[in-house]
Amino acid sequence: MTKKWNLIVDVERCDNCRVCFLAVKDEYIANDFPGYSAPQPAQGHNWLDIERKERGTYPIVDAHFMPVMCNHCDDAPCMKAARDGAVTKRDDGIVLIDPVKSKGQKQIVAACPYGAISWNEELQIPQHWTFDAHLLDQGWTKTRGEQACPTGVFRTIKVEDDEMRRLTAEEQLEVLQPELGTRPRVHYRNMHLMTHCFVGGSVVVDIGGVEECAAGIEVVLRQGDREVGRATTDTFGEFRIDRLAPGSSGYRIEATGAPGRFALDFDIGAESRYLGVMKLSSAG
Repeated sequence: MTKKWNLIVDVERCDNCRVCFLAVKDEYIANDFPGYSAPQPAQGHNWLDIERKERGTYPIVDAHFMPVMCNHCDDAPCMKAARDGAVTKRDDGIVLIDPVKSKGQKQIVAACPYGAISWNEELQIPQHWTFDAHLLDQGWTKTRGEQACPTGVFRTIKVEDDEMRRLTAEEQLEVLQPELGTRPRVHYRNMHLMTHCFVGGSVVVDIGGVEECAAGIEVVLRQGDREVGRATTDTFGEFRIDRLAPGSSGYRIEATGAPGRFALDFDIGAESRYLGVMKLSSAG
């Protein structure tokens, strides 16, 4: 079987330093790579961009960042929309928009459901991130984004499809909008940080009439009769349980420790929830 290029992006590692964003700009602005891409405009195009997601409410809040770019889909809508072979998919999995054949074909931009193709008004051509194919063809083993990233967000790999399926299952990888059926070659780890919710709370105990943070308290989350999460409170008495589907319901949280217990029934809306201060009580 043929080995093909894939990119693994770990959302948990991205801190929005934007070095990858700048590396792509540096590679393509004012640089012409015949057969691969025409120069990227200095403004208006972000062939690699960073999406942001804030979750939770005070005092338990987090923010995560997800690099997005052309997915180099195996069933690419842009190929179907193109005329005269303007968009092709190489045997190694990389999708290329021919900078000559694609001239005037603005429908290629509209065909991408991910918004990953930009229109160059000056040159009248559609453009995208080429997976740095010109560098890989010279023997590079990493994209510019991976080379520049200081936190190890990216992993560029060339493997057979069977091996990629194994990695997907082993590392719990996901792709953007799988319901579209485009079969992207950009895969994400820890995408739940962008797509799912968490619940958090603060557990306290009464010591001589003063509420103190309760560390080391076991917290269990159930949905109906099924346990869906478990956590232990930290030094500040706080806990967090993640990977909950937005709009889900029928939850019960229970905190149990030597001073007593606390229980609360609740639902999840569109966003993560802070459940407030939970006071352990022997009468709970």
